[in-house]
Amino acid sequence: MNRKNGSSTNFTTKIRSSLVIKLNVGMLGRLLSGFLAINILILLMGSFIILWKVEEGVQDIIGIIELPTDNLELINYRNNNYQVLVGEDLSKGIKLPKDIQKKLPVKILDAKRSINILKHDKELRLLEKVDLVKYTIGFTIDGLSYQTIYSLGSDLRLFIYLFLIILIFELLILIGEIGKGSRMIRKTLKPLTDLSETAKSINKEVSSMSDGTNIKDLAGAISNIDANKLDSRISIDSSQNELKDLATAINDMLNRINDSYQSQVRFVSDASHELRTPISVIQGYANLLDRWGKRDEKTMEESIDAIKTEAENMKELVEQLLFLARGDNETIQLHKEVLDACEIVDEIIREAELIDKSHKFEMDLIRPAYINADRQLLKQAIRILVDNSIKYTPSGDKIFLRIINKDGYIHITVQDSGIGIDPEDLPYIFDRFYRSDESRARETGGSGLGLSIAKWIIERHGAYFEILSRVDIGTRITIIFPAAGNTDSEVTVQE
Repeated sequence: MNRKNGSSTNFTTKIRSSLVIKLNVGMLGRLLSGFLAINILILLMGSFIILWKVEEGVQDIIGIIELPTDNLELINYRNNNYQVLVGEDLSKGIKLPKDIQKKLPVKILDAKRSINILKHDKELRLLEKVDLVKYTIGFTIDGLSYQTIYSLGSDLRLFIYLFLIILIFELLILIGEIGKGSRMIRKTLKPLTDLSETAKSINKEVSSMSDGTNIKDLAGAISNIDANKLDSRISIDSSQNELKDLATAINDMLNRINDSYQSQVRFVSDASHELRTPISVIQGYANLLDRWGKRDEKTMEESIDAIKTEAENMKELVEQLLFLARGDNETIQLHKEVLDACEIVDEIIREAELIDKSHKFEMDLIRPAYINADRQLLKQAIRILVDNSIKYTPSGDKIFLRIINKDGYIHITVQDSGIGIDPEDLPYIFDRFYRSDESRARETGGSGLGLSIAKWIIERHGAYFEILSRVDIGTRITIIFPAAGNTDSEVTVQE
């Protein structure tokens, strides 16, 4: 019997390890592909910046050559990295593609660019070989040919050092994600540990069988489930009640795992979609700058303002995503203290009045209103509600805040006279990236994460929301907190 108990334990461990490995490999594959794309972009951008810098120096040399003088000593350029040869042709080595050459500053027709590596001893180390890399531009002025030679060694060394630092940083992130991903997946699969005891009990029931055919079928079905088949389910002959119960328990566990996994997939997809828009805008204005901005100050100013705005939006979105990711991993620590919620609302309104002169703010605060809460997180949650009221309330209208103590609970209310929320949208307003009206969302800005963050904060304090909204009339959102000293823990989310 001990042998059977041991085999059931090994069976459970094998199932759990298989799922952990398969899910972890899938996650690491996506992370590695992202790092690879970023590294390729860094290499391309770094190479182009180095070439651009060299070409600007060559452009200065061309200006000296074009001076009306026969004194060739002027060609001795002030930067020792450059060498100018007259009447020689060294256009050998790796030639740059014509499309790249057209983008570079030196615009002399038929200029010949190439990258050369001088002959060297094979025993030289890599960094010593890098010092031998030269960038050559050949061109003709007034019938006389010139060759400018630039030593890329120092620039390439610096770029290699910086790139190695980036690779080390990515490696540290990868190592951290391996441990973090394994812990998260193992936590999700923890029910398998509990199933080991059930498996031992089942072994006793099926020990009288001539063979373990049904158990083997069950093991085979589980081993075929991976990250791409989490929607698969196990079916067992109804005559085997014990195995049927086990299959039902495993199917329930797979449902939870699949829901969690699909939630993560949707979250990554939505985040990618949200980041795609500002990146496209920045790329578009960067191309506009490249084409027209150098000669048109109005275009340059418009492009710079747009890029700054989109960069700020990306920064805010990334900060919100990081907050939710830390919340999902339960790494945010709450530092609770007994405080007066009226003081928090006072601070928020004072700050709002400084930056928003187009709305009227009114308060009805019944003091004191003591609650046990994290001051900064509570302030963040209430400010999200106030910011939403500002976005969706017409200029000149009123935004009203009230705090009362009712039946041992502190009610914090934010009410506006804005556009309101459709009844069919109310159940989803706390979902991540949810927007009830995409056209209005584009006008008011925002990523659809604010209320998700507020919900996470409020629920971690044992509080809940009550919402009343009418289209074109306004919205009233109330946070209901247990008053400090209230031991009633039966708190449910109401909408």
